[in-house]
Amino acid sequence: MSNQQKQWGAIIVMIALFAMIAFVTNLCTPMATIIKNQGEISNVLAQIGNYGNFFAYLIMGIPAGMLIAKYGYKKTALIGLAVGIVGILIQWYSGQLDAQENLGLVFTVYLIGAFIAGFCMCILNCVVNPMLNLLGGGGNKGNQLIQLGGVFNSSAAVACYILMGALIADATKAKISDATPALMIALAIFVIAFIVIIFTKIEEPEQAPVQLDLIKGAMGHSHFALGTLAIFLYMGIEVGVPNFVNLYLTAGDPATGLEPIPAGTVGMLVAVYWFMMLIGRLVGASIGSKVSSRAMITTVSIATLVLVLFGMFAPTDVTVNFPGVDWGKLEMIWQPVPLGIFSFLLVGLCTSVMWGGIFNMAVEGLGKYTAIASGIFMTMVFGCAVMMFIQAKVADMFGYIPSFWVVVFCAAYLLFYALVGSRVTKRSE
Repeated sequence: MSNQQKQWGAIIVMIALFAMIAFVTNLCTPMATIIKNQGEISNVLAQIGNYGNFFAYLIMGIPAGMLIAKYGYKKTALIGLAVGIVGILIQWYSGQLDAQENLGLVFTVYLIGAFIAGFCMCILNCVVNPMLNLLGGGGNKGNQLIQLGGVFNSSAAVACYILMGALIADATKAKISDATPALMIALAIFVIAFIVIIFTKIEEPEQAPVQLDLIKGAMGHSHFALGTLAIFLYMGIEVGVPNFVNLYLTAGDPATGLEPIPAGTVGMLVAVYWFMMLIGRLVGASIGSKVSSRAMITTVSIATLVLVLFGMFAPTDVTVNFPGVDWGKLEMIWQPVPLGIFSFLLVGLCTSVMWGGIFNMAVEGLGKYTAIASGIFMTMVFGCAVMMFIQAKVADMFGYIPSFWVVVFCAAYLLFYALVGSRVTKRSE
């Protein structure tokens, strides 16, 4: 009996965790819609969930690698799940507080919960990829399990937007407590995973210690240093596009005559972005052995620039019908939306392959610095929080559509990195 057959329980749990990483992380965007409607809240403040979730990566990226080196994947996964359970419960508790009496307290508790949940997401991200490869026995089988995990990851993101759209219904009346069913689903998966992993025997390879003095050596490779900035900015594209499409459609746009669209319909619409990522990952996996990372990132960077610019300048009076759901009557409806919105949503096809391609180019020739480079990359995920703040600030000052210039800047840098910055100037053993 193969190692994969013996440990089928752990494989299923790891794939479930792969999905839950996307589910819990993507809760921050629809939650921003809820927070935005709790009063006179700016777009900058509405992003507090993203700030808490992604700034946690800045603190936990390298320590997560240290945990794996000291305790192994199994114990580190258990630590991450325990932290995640605490984070989910705190977020749930914030919804039980009276926002009318003390909105500041509600936001503070929710931010703490999102921050702690971010620790969990960072730890699990460092665990699930190598652990699936290990459980599959490495090679093609290991890669197959990782790709399968990626499919479930994208599928969970789609489900998150559809579910939250149904729970929010009327964004103007929504409260954090409305997200309770979604939080309980995540909590249940985490608890089940914790129990299953405890009773699952996992044979782990010996771990080399993480040496912080290697950071300077890794950053001494210009193509890697520029690659860390590429990942930092990439996060602004992946999360920024669906986030601000979600806010734009639920808020409406008096300047163009766009009426606010029901949150349930918007959830269905924004889910298309993550469905596009799912398709992109399937395509990327099938052609990855034939197309270089440089060619792939060059292509998707150009495509992102074209799609975003078209979305920004497309005539707002040209609309197309998009399917949605009237959750009160459980009926299918067709919602007119601006043509440019579809252009934004197609960016999901591009972001689907960006992380892997950038990582592949950045670690080329790093040799002994590769392990610490992975920890540094995970730390750079906090770029999402920074870019969300910047885009939200632009949205507050100039409007949602002009805020997509931030995304254009990020995509332009990725194009520069693919063409110039990723060139390897020195190699290490």
